[in-house]
Amino acid sequence: MKLWMWRLRVFAPWLAIAVVSCGITLIVMLPAAWITPQFAKETQGHVNLIEPSGSLWHGSAALMLAAGSDSSTATLLPGRIEWHTAFWPLLTGRLQMRMKQSDAMPDPVTFEATSKGAGLSGGSLAVPAALLAGLGAPFNTLDLQGDVNLTWSEWRVLGQKPFGQLIVTLTDMSSRVSRVKPLGSYRMVFQAQGVSSTLDLSTLKGPLQLQGHGTMAGGMTQFQGEASAEPDQRDNLAGLLNLLGRPTGAGVVALTFMH
Repeated sequence: MKLWMWRLRVFAPWLAIAVVSCGITLIVMLPAAWITPQFAKETQGHVNLIEPSGSLWHGSAALMLAAGSDSSTATLLPGRIEWHTAFWPLLTGRLQMRMKQSDAMPDPVTFEATSKGAGLSGGSLAVPAALLAGLGAPFNTLDLQGDVNLTWSEWRVLGQKPFGQLIVTLTDMSSRVSRVKPLGSYRMVFQAQGVSSTLDLSTLKGPLQLQGHGTMAGGMTQFQGEASAEPDQRDNLAGLLNLLGRPTGAGVVALTFMH
């Protein structure tokens, strides 16, 4: 055996170990900033993870909501989102992250992703209504105050088709454009069914009555509903109703959105 071949056989295992070790070290040291841009990309700039720290494996970031690419009116959720990424599932081609929000999420959730799709375990998140102003009109105009609770079932995305349910409960809402406080409590139910989704709005209580139904399919969004005031509050809510939609009757306006 030639000398160079003998040396190659001797050092090959050590070289392989060195390469694997360097690869693992680089993966372990991947900064948290490596994954945060993906959230903005997938949500068209509405949901953003900013000020990341730590690594892909153990890191945190602040949650910011924005109307789009322009972050001048964006709002920050108090606290930070923290995550831990499991190593062994990666060897089977599966990404598994355990996430929690230090101030607003009572229980952690698990995010998993493979080449076929992704999933998020059920959970809940409580946020102040003021955070919604970062989503733009009409929330920034209304300047809502109150409590917002988001509860979702197990969420799946298969081939870019989402499946799951999200319930948004708005409790004791008030607005700077109305002297009536509170305006009421409301519930929005978003049901993702793959190629199409639905949104239902209903009133739980309060002098401002909101209801409607919307559909999202093929890149088109349509919502039809109405807002009305209880008879004894029509005069006090007239200004707010005119901001919300087109009058269709005494103390009633149409809520219409198409995009």
